[in-house]
Amino acid sequence: MDGVVKTVYAAGSGPAVVLMPEMPGISPDVLRLARWVRDAGFTVYVPSLFGIDGAYPTAEDGEKIARRACVSAEFRAFAGGGTSPVAAWLRGLARQAHADCGGPGVGAIGLCFTGNFALTMALEPAVIAPVVNHPSLPLDDPAGLEISDEDARAVRDRIARDGLKVLAYRFDNDRWCTGQRFAAYQALLGDAFDGRVLPGSSANTNPPPFFRDVVETPHSIVTAHLVDQGGHPTLKARDDILAFLTDRLIPAGRSSRPVERS
Repeated sequence: MDGVVKTVYAAGSGPAVVLMPEMPGISPDVLRLARWVRDAGFTVYVPSLFGIDGAYPTAEDGEKIARRACVSAEFRAFAGGGTSPVAAWLRGLARQAHADCGGPGVGAIGLCFTGNFALTMALEPAVIAPVVNHPSLPLDDPAGLEISDEDARAVRDRIARDGLKVLAYRFDNDRWCTGQRFAAYQALLGDAFDGRVLPGSSANTNPPPFFRDVVETPHSIVTAHLVDQGGHPTLKARDDILAFLTDRLIPAGRSSRPVERS
């Protein structure tokens, strides 16, 4: 798209969902979430934006990946930067995915570093089911949003015009995605923002090294800090996200497939 080439992994059938990786890359936990999305009846697209695909990097290597992304021209990780340029490429991916898969529209799931990209992707009309998970940008402003004033106005216009809804998650003691940030989303989006907060005490206590030693806080609800046990709050969050996607992307009368564990 737009002359920029990136690796994109795709699997499944049905309406498209773009699942963006969290820092420090497409980990086995991100791929597990991708399989759950696929098994719920969707075609899942996972773009490679940073890191080593399919790996759990060491804490040191993960920190290096994060630092490189923070100074990359594609990402605006700090306050005042506005919308990250990579969001335009992601909107192009959504357009292509919709053309390939059909259906009423496309879902977008952002995670951590890419959390807010699910919102700015909604500037593409094909994106009708944005899920903003524990958005961490801008890193230096806990009450800030990674979006330009112009794009913020366009998102509000889209909400008023199309009735767009935005689902979001965070842990209550997440220092990278704070209550102040969710309050800023609420102020921007109003009743269209469905921000859900889980107790940090429910987070997986044995996450991969990057999350244990660098993130150092409950953060990744449906990936690194998910607890795959029936009835667990993080697993319910996963099920609610899949239900949100199903409600918006799968036409009435067509049932989605049950999620299989993996």
